[in-house]
Amino acid sequence: MSRKALVVADVRHGKLRNVTLEMLGAATKAAEGGEVAVALLGHQVSSLAEGLGKAGADRVYVVDAPELEKYTPGAYRKALMEIYRVFSPELILLAHSAIGKDLAPVISQRLGVGQVSDAIAVELTNGQLQFTRPIYAGKAFTKVVVKSNPVVATIRPNNLAPLAEDAGKAGTVEALSVSFEQQDLATLVQEIIQKASTGVDLTEAKIIVSGGRGVKSEEGFAPLRELAEVLGAAVGASRGACDAGYCDYSMQIGQTGKVVTPDLYIACGISGAIQHLAGMSSSKVIVAINKDPEAPIFQVADYGIVGDLFEVVPLMTAEVKKLLA
Repeated sequence: MSRKALVVADVRHGKLRNVTLEMLGAATKAAEGGEVAVALLGHQVSSLAEGLGKAGADRVYVVDAPELEKYTPGAYRKALMEIYRVFSPELILLAHSAIGKDLAPVISQRLGVGQVSDAIAVELTNGQLQFTRPIYAGKAFTKVVVKSNPVVATIRPNNLAPLAEDAGKAGTVEALSVSFEQQDLATLVQEIIQKASTGVDLTEAKIIVSGGRGVKSEEGFAPLRELAEVLGAAVGASRGACDAGYCDYSMQIGQTGKVVTPDLYIACGISGAIQHLAGMSSSKVIVAINKDPEAPIFQVADYGIVGDLFEVVPLMTAEVKKLLA
């Protein structure tokens, strides 16, 4: 049964995040031949529409307005509801990001429909959409079918395959004008202060090198950063390392930090507390380096190295450099 699907583009610093393309792939499969549209919201984002057509979108609805330069739930809700009125989708997908996690319940409440959060797979079962999501800190998975129309869902980044780009495809681009009223702008963001960061975004990184209390100090992250630079990886940390002041909390991976699903996760000096495992246990390949052979991290690791990370990590970096030379 064909259906209309709407993907809400996830834009950061004027660029589309990879999860947008992953959601387009899921939406195309779920639509079963129906129309797939993208909601592109923001300020000075119209130039991104052409790339969305090549990535699989049949239609791109653009709401480009100064009121959308900084995310506020009221303004984004108003813009998205206008797109919903025009397109009438049966499925609405958002990224399981800071904005998506905030906006999805706002939309589902306004429409009076069901919502699925943090889905890692979207499948068709007997003509119905079925979502897979982790529960119990990733120890189990549940299959969810929502009978409401439409269905709102957030998708965990780096879990679904994006469509191959089709240079010959150009989706229809339609600019919509939205009149924002005072109640839509009840929240006013005056300034966003972000810590300066470089390198790969943790939530979308294909490779992550992560450190725990075993790094012993802020300087202890230096060999990890060197390995990450050689691999083109992001650097993460356990809560223990953050609590100890070795690094900033923006690097924290775990139940109370960021959830990541890289192709390769290298855990250095991380014991493997359940809270940390909840944030990285879905990684495709896990390599653990720890001096304690009984560390819980080895129970989830595909490869384990019992040794001092300050000896092992530099050796790994040297070998990778040789392979890439």
